[in-house]
Amino acid sequence: MSTITEHEESTIVSEEEKPQEQLNGEDLHSDNKLTRYDSMDIESGKLGRRYHHGGGATKSGEWAVVLQLAFQSLGVVYGDIGTSPLYVYASTFTDGIKDKDDILGVLSLIFYTITLIPLIKYVFIVLRANDHGDGGTFALYSLICRYAKVGLIPSQEIEDQNVSTFQLQLPNNRLRIASKLQTKLENSNFAKYFLLFATMLGTSMVIGDGVLTPCISVLSAVGGIKESASFMTEDMIVGASVAILIFLFMVQRFGTDKVGYSFAPIICVWFSFIAGIGIYNFFRYDPSVIKALNPMYIVYYFKRNKERAWISLGGVVLSITGTEALFADVGHFSVRSIQISMCTVTYPALILAYTGQASFLRKNNLFVADTFYKSIPGPLYWPMFVVAVLASIIASQAMISGTFSIIQQSLSLGCFPRVKIVHTSTKYQGQVYVPEINYLLMLACVCVTLGFRTTEKIGNAYGIAVVFVMTLTSAFLVLIMIMIWKTHILLIISYVLIIGTIEIVYLSSVLYKFDQGGYLPLAFAMILMSIMYVWNDVYRKKYYFELDHKISQEKVKEIVDHTNSQRLPGLAVFYSELVHGIPPIFKHYIANVPALHSVLIFVSFKSLPISKVPIEERFLFRRVQPKDLQVFRCVVRYGYKDVRNEQEPFERLLIEKLKEFITEDYHIGSEMICTNVDEVQNEGELVEDVVQCDNELVSVKREEAIERDVEYLDKAWQDGVVHLVGEHEVVAAKGANIGKRVLIDYAYNFLKKNLRQSNKVFDIPHKRMLKVGMTYEL
Repeated sequence: MSTITEHEESTIVSEEEKPQEQLNGEDLHSDNKLTRYDSMDIESGKLGRRYHHGGGATKSGEWAVVLQLAFQSLGVVYGDIGTSPLYVYASTFTDGIKDKDDILGVLSLIFYTITLIPLIKYVFIVLRANDHGDGGTFALYSLICRYAKVGLIPSQEIEDQNVSTFQLQLPNNRLRIASKLQTKLENSNFAKYFLLFATMLGTSMVIGDGVLTPCISVLSAVGGIKESASFMTEDMIVGASVAILIFLFMVQRFGTDKVGYSFAPIICVWFSFIAGIGIYNFFRYDPSVIKALNPMYIVYYFKRNKERAWISLGGVVLSITGTEALFADVGHFSVRSIQISMCTVTYPALILAYTGQASFLRKNNLFVADTFYKSIPGPLYWPMFVVAVLASIIASQAMISGTFSIIQQSLSLGCFPRVKIVHTSTKYQGQVYVPEINYLLMLACVCVTLGFRTTEKIGNAYGIAVVFVMTLTSAFLVLIMIMIWKTHILLIISYVLIIGTIEIVYLSSVLYKFDQGGYLPLAFAMILMSIMYVWNDVYRKKYYFELDHKISQEKVKEIVDHTNSQRLPGLAVFYSELVHGIPPIFKHYIANVPALHSVLIFVSFKSLPISKVPIEERFLFRRVQPKDLQVFRCVVRYGYKDVRNEQEPFERLLIEKLKEFITEDYHIGSEMICTNVDEVQNEGELVEDVVQCDNELVSVKREEAIERDVEYLDKAWQDGVVHLVGEHEVVAAKGANIGKRVLIDYAYNFLKKNLRQSNKVFDIPHKRMLKVGMTYEL
């Protein structure tokens, strides 16, 4: 491998793009003007106007579809929060119940926590912040990136704003505060890094949640067997839980479509059981717990218990575990369907379940450690045990599927090493499976279950992961309220004072148990964030290096013209992540292999801060002048939920879209010529016949040129396609400090060598792939 260094003499492209306002305002009917810019604004504007559509909101009249989606959402979204009654009271009263009125205080806390956080905050506020139907931390980050230029890679182009799913619908009032905040974010490198850091932290915590949810749910459900099978020891319960967890992860390869969507009836039975048992216990034991609707019982609870009451909040917060799934999984369904299922099924069932358990504990406070199973009427015990185990598996499935989606989103933004993404469903686009991550999650779950053994310690860890993500979501939401929604300042202050204060109090409580297992999600997050930081930092350095050493179109023409040997029959596709210009790998390839194929296509993969890019708007082309070179640039744009080259004929699609571009390119050129002739026509009537003759001549010449170029492309495709992939070796530059050398030479290269290469990720055929080795000194 030869080396390109930053000190090497190389051609730097001076293709500076003009500001958006200036470009939009220019007369673009000039071929000379068009070739001055390294931009694809003309074609993208045409696509944006042709394929524009709305944000994908559910039609109000399709109630049958909405209700069907609401039913299906029960099996995917609510497994985690729905199984919380298994362990909430046990985790709250870890030292037993000292005063019966404490039960009323805790029930009041649970009631208002579920009402304010999952119901009001998520169902009625956060779900509005979806990104064309998709939710999660990356959806919030993508909205902010689209409104303010806070991305750390300089790949935001004017033409990307023409993608139909890119556009934001913005109100026009209260612009002053929004404009100030936008300017501060765009001008502050600290703010850009902090937003990316917060996004990484939030996603890392959700992945940690994906580890802890299976552990605590399965262990809680299986632990109930000791009520009727006294011979079961703790070791046997832990062993059975581990076996279920291993089985759960082994079936992930079949996909969420097969594993998850059939679970809705089971969750419906689960909610019916816990609601019915709640009503039974409420009337049988102590209907007076209805007094807990008075929030003063919370005040009395804190007066009596002081610090112990504050510590117990770490158990109460477990009643809202899995709430983030309401937002993260909205892309599988719709906002309206989630709202219906939460308000009509999940919320009432949970309130009835916790109320019934509180009534039972008022008369049987010694059974607080096994509240759930002790409160079940005898004849229903075994049916409830079976449903509880099944529901806990479903709860695990929701977070595991969410983890796969998060990894896919992180990968698209250059924040995670390349791993294999398997699209498991042709019907549901967002359902993916990541083999490496699946087995790492399984190993982590088994280790946590064997190491902690009880739900109490796992619950301490679980609470931190849950509250951290909620707090970060609120922080992002406040930015969106100010900049995008232009919400009234008094409403924003009210949100921060009410919701923000509650979450901060809960966060302080769960952090108190840091040394009792609470360190686990933070340890997971630190490991994941270290991986994300190393990969993203070197990813950005590589991008800037290629940007500084890109090749101008004039240099490409010179290279092609001076290639010693003739053009080879066939088509060559050069892959690169560089969006601006042609990557330096081309010059390196020619220096070592002085031969070129008859058609060259430089393909750049670009991730946009949107969830999905419609297939009609995915490919943007630009021809390297002059036309007889048969050299093209192509930017392939993906959203963070799009699947790259998985179950789609990428090569065929690329050729078809290139043919469409060639046709449109000639049409645009002829329109410009005709426009200039029409200007001559206006000067007098004497040239009218000549104009008509010229127009006909232009049309004939255009069709001949289109047919010739399309046939030339077809022949090159039939002669064979070679895929050229850069095999970049990245090393720290001479004189780099020790931190940079450790980061690049050891940490990054370790990750790169132990994970999949780009050809495996993009499914490039091995028989037609050629790797071009280069060394980048960063």
